[in-house]
Amino acid sequence: MAGKKERQRKLARERYERQQARRIHRAHRWRTIGIIAAASCAVIALGAGGYVALAGGGGTNASATSTPTPTTSSTATATPTATPTPTQAAEPASHCTYAPNGTAARKVGAPPAKPAYKGAQYKATVKTNRGTIVLDLENNKATCTVNSFIYLAVKKYFNNTTCHRLTTSGIYVLQCGDPTGTGSGGPGYKFANENLAGAKYTEGTVAMANAGPGTNGSQFFLVYRNSTTLPASYTPFGKIVGGLGIIQNVAKAGTDNSNGNGDGHPKEKVTIESVTITKA
Repeated sequence: MAGKKERQRKLARERYERQQARRIHRAHRWRTIGIIAAASCAVIALGAGGYVALAGGGGTNASATSTPTPTTSSTATATPTATPTPTQAAEPASHCTYAPNGTAARKVGAPPAKPAYKGAQYKATVKTNRGTIVLDLENNKATCTVNSFIYLAVKKYFNNTTCHRLTTSGIYVLQCGDPTGTGSGGPGYKFANENLAGAKYTEGTVAMANAGPGTNGSQFFLVYRNSTTLPASYTPFGKIVGGLGIIQNVAKAGTDNSNGNGDGHPKEKVTIESVTITKA
């Protein structure tokens, strides 16, 4: 009898041990699932935070801790059908693609597909309420961009428009070219990026703002201090050769921080009164 009872106790002990092992295995499995889920949430949160940092500005409120980037907001009214993203042409380009994109802030049509200003050097004299800024345009490095800029200037698209964004932290640019003054206005067309290989945004660079590849319109920015953190995503198409100090003085006055610390409307309002194009 003693032997039978001993066997029963042994079997009961083994059964208990197996149950405990299964419980431990299940607990470990759920802990592993929980860790994976938490890690996935963290990755998703980091991805969302990165998107906010990259999309900040241009008419939206950027995070105070994010590095601002020269962007344009999507236009309020989109075209009824999707349009393909323009692709970059070899430079100097002999054909440009200007695809429809939203509603034009000022109706001026689109530039000719065949660049009208290829093969010569041009200057843009930008008269503002703060003084005159002179730009050398790099039309053989960014043919389609310069073609568009000159076309808009000749059509008086930029006349009496405000420079709606100034950044004084992270990057150092004054952004202009939107007749609405909101950061969401454009010419009603878009075109491809150019001249990005090895692009640097050093003091005096003039480059296009955009909302992603192939979304250039009319908004551009003037770099008044080296901005080494900017990625090579914005078409450089000119150099400031006169009046850089005007922008630097506006920057010293600061911003209203409407997009975050050091990013907003310039406290000293800058209005482009006219843009005149001359052959160099």
